[in-house]
Amino acid sequence: MAEQLRFDGQVVVVTGAGGGLGKAYCLFFGSRGASVVVNDLGASFKGEGNSTKAADVVVNEIKAAGGKAVANYDSVENGDKIIETAIKEFGRIDILINNAGILRDISFKNMKDEDWDLIFKVHVKGSYKTARAAWPYFRKQKFGRVINTASAAGLFGNFGQANYSAAKLAMVGFTETLAKEGIKYNILSNVIAPIAASRMTETVMPPDVLALMKPEWVVPLVAVLVHKNNTSETGSIFEVGGGHVAKLRWERSSGLLLKADESYTPGAIIKKWDQVTDFSNPQYPTGPNDFLTLLEESLKLGPNDPGEKVDFTGRVALVTGGGAGIGRAYCLAFARAGASVVVNDLVNPDDVVNEIKRMGGKAVGAKFSAEDGDAVVKVAIDTFGRIDIVVNNAGILRDKAFNNMDDSLWDPVMNVHARGTYKVTKAAWPYFLKQKYGRVLNTTSTSGIYGNFGQANYAAAKCAILGFSRALALEGAKYNIYVNTIAPNAGTAMTKTILPEELVQAFKPDYIAPLVLALCSDKVPKNPTGGLYEVGSGWCGQTRWQRTFGHGFPVDVPLTPEEVVKHWNDIITFDSRSDHPAKASDSIEKIMANMENRAGEGKSGAAENEHLAAIKKFTGVEGKGTEYTFDERDVCLYNLGIGAKRTEIKYIFEGNEDFEVIPTFGVIPPFNTEMPFSFDDLVPNFSPMMLLHGEQYLEVRKYPIPTSGRLVSKGKLLEVVDKGSAAIAKQGITTYNAETGEELFYNEMTVFLRGCGGFGGQKKPTDRGASTAANKPPARSPDAVVEVQTTEEQAALYRLSGDYNPLHVDPAFAKMGGFKVPILHGLCSFGIAGKAVYEKFGKFKNIKVRFAGTVNPGQTLVTEMWKEGNKVVFQTKVKETGKLAIGGAAAELA
Repeated sequence: MAEQLRFDGQVVVVTGAGGGLGKAYCLFFGSRGASVVVNDLGASFKGEGNSTKAADVVVNEIKAAGGKAVANYDSVENGDKIIETAIKEFGRIDILINNAGILRDISFKNMKDEDWDLIFKVHVKGSYKTARAAWPYFRKQKFGRVINTASAAGLFGNFGQANYSAAKLAMVGFTETLAKEGIKYNILSNVIAPIAASRMTETVMPPDVLALMKPEWVVPLVAVLVHKNNTSETGSIFEVGGGHVAKLRWERSSGLLLKADESYTPGAIIKKWDQVTDFSNPQYPTGPNDFLTLLEESLKLGPNDPGEKVDFTGRVALVTGGGAGIGRAYCLAFARAGASVVVNDLVNPDDVVNEIKRMGGKAVGAKFSAEDGDAVVKVAIDTFGRIDIVVNNAGILRDKAFNNMDDSLWDPVMNVHARGTYKVTKAAWPYFLKQKYGRVLNTTSTSGIYGNFGQANYAAAKCAILGFSRALALEGAKYNIYVNTIAPNAGTAMTKTILPEELVQAFKPDYIAPLVLALCSDKVPKNPTGGLYEVGSGWCGQTRWQRTFGHGFPVDVPLTPEEVVKHWNDIITFDSRSDHPAKASDSIEKIMANMENRAGEGKSGAAENEHLAAIKKFTGVEGKGTEYTFDERDVCLYNLGIGAKRTEIKYIFEGNEDFEVIPTFGVIPPFNTEMPFSFDDLVPNFSPMMLLHGEQYLEVRKYPIPTSGRLVSKGKLLEVVDKGSAAIAKQGITTYNAETGEELFYNEMTVFLRGCGGFGGQKKPTDRGASTAANKPPARSPDAVVEVQTTEEQAALYRLSGDYNPLHVDPAFAKMGGFKVPILHGLCSFGIAGKAVYEKFGKFKNIKVRFAGTVNPGQTLVTEMWKEGNKVVFQTKVKETGKLAIGGAAAELA
């Protein structure tokens, strides 16, 4: 049993803790030694009314079980008062869990401002206020843990939840920023998207699914993240519920790079749209792309194929923040493409309006704040009689380290970015619905997507906009209303001072506009709505979620944090089984799939299930590459290790013109390859002492074999067979030339695991052709026989090629394994036999052996060979005992 994760002497604050998930957190932390502040306003899940009862009930329950707890009845928007309760009652705060939430689900066309504002007040402002109040204490004690709560609706958008989706994704940008600012003070912040039943969700889910949604499935993950043993997992996003836990991260396409000049048009982008969304060579970023390098590359390119012209004649485009910078570039680009433009700017729309009119275009100014969306849209309707396109671009910055952030910096950023985007879009929406046409282009930022130091307010607002856009894209799709989001990178007054002039020119806002026009046109070839794009300096790419395969825990056994720790690597490892969830139902799917994961009767059932799940999970998954560097010295050492004599000059002297390595050397480079699994996961009762090397298969994929170089080997699990009392595991390893990527060798290793069977696995090994052939020697005398006496030092010499197992050199260790003296490596006998085949019959393309018995250094090996067509069947015996050392062996000649 793993050591229990305890929280003795620590103080945990949980908001929204009167029921559901919040209550489950409190009871858990109370039971593990923490003092708990149980905050609950006692309101209904729509945020109406309040009663102190809910929090008191939880506190009494904790105390009755011998724990320490106190109630707090403040609303989270007065977060400082909640933290004050912790300090006053318990003298400190260590862990903050922002869990309070309400729902105001309503279709966008019927949403009222209070539906928007109330959701933001509780979810966004509330999380900010509590975290901000706790921050100075965290910093001073150099310890703090924050959990913020998102949801599938936030990650992917959800119909009828534009307000909630926005507030929930805001938590991602907010958390990523806290993670970046807190790390040096040991303040770790993570965000979870829980799928748990609560008063909020009870009304919308079927009962059998509800049972799986117990909050108890979420608590253990949070316990692991906030425990002091977690020192590195921060700024991460987890999806959790129903026994399943997975991690998400951003994945960015390599994108489309074009020349940043006047030939960079919307048509040029649309023509090569496939490259924008090509994820075959993705990046996993934590910040903006390397635009300086992209720009230098872009400037080397020839002019772009302009593609088809986009035409906005008869369309009316509204751009907020259109009086300068990027907004101005948009206005001019739309006007040039034939649109009538509404230039919205709080300070000065008129200069841009006049600029457009001088070009012969149509434009009107709207001098209002974006928050006054109704007035802005009214200008479009009054002047042009319609509205087709809304580009929400207005923004302000109020950067400040989180420790110094206050409401006067937080509120305006939220209001202009998030609320302004909501208000303008809301005002245009009825017109879009009526004409069954609309294009919305919203602006997020890499600071939002990835978080950025000193921008907790801006990151939260910018992520909110993305969540809002994704929900709206779902609501608008059937009315031909498309909603997309961009994260632009353009030069500002700030970058002007540090970059050379030609780069300043190429960072021009003019190189953002072509993508905006493309997305607002009718020409985007596929998935024209709901996208997130990063753009700047002639480059544009798409960004999406990537999710780990994660781990599914049996649903009929209570989940503990200790179990979660055990499977932590499964939860956080991105590999070939990772997927790209794009809608809220993708979250539910994982949970539904885990519904059948039952441990069954007693413990052995659970173990069994876990092994089969691990085998299924790891089969065919390639591990990380492991490097192997070698030179002529290693070649000589290997050749000598398998019996090369001083007279065989081409094997032992690098100056010889025929100097070469014996081909069985192919088993050496993969020796220390890091596998993506451990035998512990795959079979019960594993111990390294019970492992026997059963078979070896080697393919030489390229001659001549180099005598020095840098190689990389990647391994994977091929299969595990259950033999009842034992198990057989087979792994495949491919070795490449690190410089050219060419394949040199492929090995299959079969290991026999004594005492590790009986877990209900497959009963028979798969037929894999040459690598599993039985190779029975024919009933006639051999065509060739080679006899080699090994030296007493053979094992001591062979081990220097990389297999340092003490079984082959230390008498005491050999005795523990049940051998009188240290034994020869199986692969040394393999090399000796392989050398005999190679010298008698020439190059082979593959060679396979079964290890049938042990050899002591000093004994004589007799290899008997039969040529059958293109194949040499062979076996190797120990002369002194007559026993078989290698059987079932053959080599296919090249």
